[in-house]
This record gives sequence, structure tokens and C-alpha cells, in this order.
Amino acid sequence: MAEAHQAVAFQFTVTPDGVDFRLSREALKHIYLSGINSWKKRLIRIKNGILRGVYPGSPTSWLVVVMATVGSSYCNVDISMGLVCYIQRHLPELPEGCGPYQTPQTQALLSMAIFSTGVWVLGIFFFRQTLKLLLSYHGWMFEMHGQTSYFTKVWAICVRLVSSGRPMLYSFQTSLPKLPVPSVSDTIRRYLESVRPLLDDKEYHHKEALAKDFQNKMAPRLQKYLILKSWWATNYVSPPCPRACPPCLSAAAHTTPHSLGSNPPPTYPKVSDWWEEYIYLRGRTPIMVNSNYYVMDFVLIKNTELQAARLGNVVHAMITYRRRLDREQIKPVMALGIVPMCSYQMERMFNTTRIPGKETDVLQHLAESRHVAVYHKGRFFKVWLYEGSSLLKPRDLELQFQRILDDPSPPQPGEERLAALTAGGRVEWAQARQTFFSSGRNKASLDTIERAAFFVALDEECHCHDPTDDACLSLYGKALLHGNCCNRWFDKSFTLVVFKNGKMGLNTEHAWADAPIIGHLWEFVLATDVFHLGYTDTGHCLGTPNAALPHPQRLQWDIPEQCQAVIERSYQVAKALADDVELYCFQFLSFGKGLIKKCRTSPDAFVQISLQLAHFRDRGKFCLTYEASMTRMFREGRTETVRSCTNESTAFVKAMVEGTHKKADLQSLFRKASEKHQNMYRLAMTGAGIDRHLFCLYVVSKYLGVSSPFLAEVLSEPWRLSTSQTTQFQIRMFDPNKYPNHLAPGGGFGPVADDGYGVSYMIAGEDTIFFHISSKFSSSETNAQRFGNHIRQALLDIADLFQVSKADS
Repeated sequence: MAEAHQAVAFQFTVTPDGVDFRLSREALKHIYLSGINSWKKRLIRIKNGILRGVYPGSPTSWLVVVMATVGSSYCNVDISMGLVCYIQRHLPELPEGCGPYQTPQTQALLSMAIFSTGVWVLGIFFFRQTLKLLLSYHGWMFEMHGQTSYFTKVWAICVRLVSSGRPMLYSFQTSLPKLPVPSVSDTIRRYLESVRPLLDDKEYHHKEALAKDFQNKMAPRLQKYLILKSWWATNYVSPPCPRACPPCLSAAAHTTPHSLGSNPPPTYPKVSDWWEEYIYLRGRTPIMVNSNYYVMDFVLIKNTELQAARLGNVVHAMITYRRRLDREQIKPVMALGIVPMCSYQMERMFNTTRIPGKETDVLQHLAESRHVAVYHKGRFFKVWLYEGSSLLKPRDLELQFQRILDDPSPPQPGEERLAALTAGGRVEWAQARQTFFSSGRNKASLDTIERAAFFVALDEECHCHDPTDDACLSLYGKALLHGNCCNRWFDKSFTLVVFKNGKMGLNTEHAWADAPIIGHLWEFVLATDVFHLGYTDTGHCLGTPNAALPHPQRLQWDIPEQCQAVIERSYQVAKALADDVELYCFQFLSFGKGLIKKCRTSPDAFVQISLQLAHFRDRGKFCLTYEASMTRMFREGRTETVRSCTNESTAFVKAMVEGTHKKADLQSLFRKASEKHQNMYRLAMTGAGIDRHLFCLYVVSKYLGVSSPFLAEVLSEPWRLSTSQTTQFQIRMFDPNKYPNHLAPGGGFGPVADDGYGVSYMIAGEDTIFFHISSKFSSSETNAQRFGNHIRQALLDIADLFQVSKADS
């Protein structure tokens, strides 16, 4: 094969006449260009490290300080107050023969440069500490819209002044405040308030007694250790793991803290990211459905129906994004345009794989990867993304993917369902990996997949969205969530799935980051595909393909029958799990955020209260409700839980169900519930949540070898309604008002509880909301489609309270 020959730079044979060398100029050229490209990246990282390290300063600002110091000396003004002379007197004497370096003028200039550098560094430190202090203020979040206080306005001006310039992606990392550790009394009070509407008097008094006993006896000791950790760790919940590079949809699929019950932390100290390890990596159940989540394509427009062409543009856009990410050319996400969000999760977006272990998995992140792994009709391929040091153009990538589609070769024995190992139990996968994939061609091929930039699945199915038939969008979601259980590599940071008709989507592993991070990439990719790359009239990528490119490399396997039996068992486990998932996706067209704003309430609160009403009508009772919020205003922040089922929301729901209250009373109850929800969301975002604090206290108790009945009960409570809002428009690459049909429905995830619902929603525009509802067929108490119908009706009933119509919005 041509690619095999080009992989060898030189060959030699020993003959009676000596050693005969045969050089491959093409291979040597590739090695040379690869080395040059590698050194370029190193230099760029060094430069970025310097620029990031001195922000908000810059080389230009250093030069200005030096020039000011030198200029003042020529004007006989000593702005250093004698420090320049002091530095000059204490400069080390140079050996004889140094010529001009010993002159007083040169020594004076050197002393002024040293003084200026010191002033510059002190200025940087002062501005950073000032910015950190300013960013610790969160009062602006609790002010009513349109009623900004004078203090907040002054604060906003100060933040803009201190953070001016052109920040790089990670420039604000060291200026972000640390996540504060809440007081135990506040957390216990908020917890008891959150469970009050779910318990009768006897159950509540039992819970209250456990909580007070914990607060008075064990909690003070655990809290001291947690505060101590917060002093030396960047984040007391999720300090980052060691990194290989510079500071590394809302949280859609989330594994909740009660999973710790079956996987308790070890009783010996260990430096790790507590949240990442104990919530994600230590889970031994399949990550397919249980942890991974999916993201959908634009559904109201068509780009091209050529599968290879769509993939060519999208892969090119993704690698372009990765290059900007490596060079830190992506702007930090900013709240209100001035408050920076933590960006550390973005560094493991590419070149990352979850490696299975018997007790815990690990995340393997590489600094560089120059290929993608592709799956098509049961076969695995390796596709190079570069020719020398140049990224392949979209038309060349299309050619490579079309070659795979045209390849008639059959799968090797055991190859077709090999990826089912990543969909089954983690222990079984770890054992199989150690036994059958630790040497030879199996190890080489597995390394190719695990060291790829990301994984690509070329599906033979067609999927689309039909607003008149919810089944189309639901099947589309099912295909992305689990596929056929063996055509996704669920361990990769994300799998790019492209269907036969050109539609696509993502299946994303959750441990490395939360959904807004992959959403940032997805927005860039979709906009770049449509508005920057484009297609010809016949649907191909623009440009002329290079037919001389070597063909994609087929991965080779030697899978024995024992391994095939393990693969089959994993496949059966995954298939049973996938078949049990009921997914109902629909587009709510009656109204969107335009009408909700007419009700003078938060769109998120409106939907959350509607979910409470729908759930009560569906099940006849309330349940513990999880809504994911983010804590990225703090360094290394990830998520926090908003407990959406409150005393206020249940009071409103009961009044609605009774049907005897006046509209004015119902409106008043709704506003109280909405205000309560918004306040809880703000508290969660500003570090005053409930669940992460209790989770960390639980981890500390396990390290100390003590047990708390209160914490054990708290972390074993099931989340029967797990919800999340998908973020959008993090990158403004096009005007959504000008292109209203350029909408992606967001994504979804599997149910967290066996007898519960998973609900992801995206308030996609002024007139539409997308919902993704999951449940399990095995539960007689849940039905995703029935719950979806209740949600529709609840939204309409609440809107009717305010007597506003879609036309009014």
C-alpha cells in the first residue's frame, strides 16, 4: 500500500558489497515539515505563555514605562526617587574588556530598564489583584433588570478599565476569584428548605434532626478540612488534574452525587479532581446513555446532501477551531460583555480519550494529534488531517472520506462490534483492553483511535426534522445518543456523527467538560460551515481535490474468539440499555422567549415552573428536581445544582390544579415562584449552592474514615426530574434575527433515575422552544411522550394566565 511505503523514511539491506540505503524523499519531507510544525507550535505556546503571564500588561506597556523613565532622566526629573542610582551602584562589575558596557551611560540605561521592569511587574500584580477583587462582587446578579444601582455602574466601569486590551483565551484565569466555601449553617438551612415540599411532617422532622446533629457534631471538623483545601487548591470542588498544555448546551447529561454510594472514595489521601473522579471516572456502569450526551445539527436548513462533502467542511472547521484554541486566539466567554468565564475546560476538547480502568478510569490528553479515526460499515480507518505542515483543504478531506465510503472491503472478524466495548461495563472493557489490546497490531490500532483528534462515524441512516412529525426528531436524537451501540467510540471526548443525507451531530463524553464547552465549538463549526466555507451548486466542497493524496489507512485487528465473546456480551448489555430508553423530542411552536418576556419573568423560570406543573399532572406528586447551573465565574468552576422544586413553585402548582383560584392570585403565586427560582439560580452561580458543598463534605468524611447518616441520606436521594437548559449564541458569528431558520435544537441526555425523566430544553428564539425528554420503558410510572404533552399544556396554561398571545409578542 502506498501509505505504508510512505511511512518509512529509509530502508537498508546488507549485501556482500556492503549496506544499501534507500531513502524516501517524500517521507523525509513529511518528517522535516512535521518537525518544523512542531517547533512552530512550541514557540507559539512559549509566546502565548509570556503574553498570558503578563496580562493585563504587554510588551508595549513595558516599553512605555521604560521610555517614561529614560525620558524623565533627560529632563532631570528622578521619578524613581533615587532607586535608579541605588540599582546602578549595586550592579555587578563586569570583567575588563567589555568596552562600552562599562560606561556610566550604559549602566544608567541598564539601571533604568531594571527599575522600569520592576514597576511594570508591580503594576501587573496590582491590576490583577484589583481585577480579582472586582470580579468577587456579584451584587449585579441580584439586581432587577433595568434597575442597576449606581455602585454597580461604577463597578462595571472599573472592570472595563482594568481588563482593557486584547485578552487571550486564558488571560483571565489567574484573575478569577476562588469558589467560596459556604457556611455549614447556610447550606443546611437551604437544604432543609429545598426538601420541605417533598416530605410530610414526620419525614421532615426526621431529616431536620439528622441535619442538626450533623451540623453540631461532625460538620465543624469536616468544614475545617474543606476550608484548608480551599486555601491551597484553585477550586475546593474540582481542582484541575495535571495538564499537558496551558490552562486547560448548559450541563446536559450529568451524573449526580448519589452515584458515590456504590463507588465511595478511597480512605487514603489522593490529589485529584474530586468532581471529575468520583462523579464520572469512578462510575463502573456504561457511560453510553448514563453519562454521554448528544448535540444536534441545524434542522431547518439544508447545506448539502453529500455525506463526504459535509464531513469535509465540518472537520476542516473543527481543526481550524483547534488551531485557534492552541494559539489562544479564541475570545474568552464574557457575561454582560465584561465578566470573564473560566476557560480551563476547553483545553481537553481535542486529542482526549477516557481510558478504562478496573477501579477508576483516567483521561488521556495529548498535546497534538494529526489524524482522525473513522468508522464506516464495521470498519475503522485512519485519516491524516495534514499534508506536511498544511491542514488539508475541505475538498481534499471530502475526497478522503469519499474513498472510505467507496471502499468495498468487509469488516475483519470481531471488528464490526468492537466499539461496543466502550458502550458496556467499564470493568469488562478494562479487563479486555489489558488482555487483548496490550500488544501487537491490536495495540497499534487501538492507539490510533485513542490518539486521534476525535472520532468520526459515517452512518448509513438518514435523519431529519419534520415539524409535523415529532417521531423524526426523536429518532434523530436516539441515533445520536447511542446509535446501534457499536458505531460510536463513547470514550473519545466527542464522536462526530454524519448521516447519509448530510445531517450530523455529536455524541460527547462528559467527564472532561460540561456542555457549554462543546456548545462553543459547535456554534463555531455550524456557522463556519454555512457562512465561510460553503458548497458548490452540486453540493461538493469548494476547490479542486488533490488526487495524489495517499488513501486512508485501514486499521488492522487480530481479535480472537475469546475477545469476540467479550465484545458480544458488552454489546448485549449496551443494547438492552439503549432499547430501554424512550426519547421524545419536539419543537414547541406556540411561543418562545418573546411571549415569555411579556409575562415579565425569566424564560428559564417560566419553563422550570411549567415542568413542575407538568410533572405533578403526570405523576400526581412532586419530586426532587435537578437543574444544572454553572460556576464558571470562579476559577476551575464547573456546575452547581439548582433545586427547582420549591415551596413557592409547589404552592403555585397546587393552586393551578385545584382550579378554584382567581387569575390575580395565580399570577401572584407564579411571580413568587419565579422570583424564588431566579434567586436560587443566582445563589448557585455565585457559589452559594447546596449540593457541591455537601458532596465535598461527604468526600472529606470518607477520607477521614467517618460516616454521617445525614450525608448518606442526602447523597442517596434520587433525582427523578433532571433538567438542563442548553446555552446558545456564545459566539456571535451571524445575526439570528437575519437568519431565523439557522437554529439547532440543542441536545439531550438519558434519564438519571430509572423511574424518572431527563429533560433538556433550548429556548431557541422568539417563537420556539425545543424539548428533549428521556425516560425508560421498563418503568411503569414514566412515559416520555405523555410527559411531553403535559409540558405543552402547562406552558399554554401559564401563558394564558397573563392573557398574552403570540401576536402580542
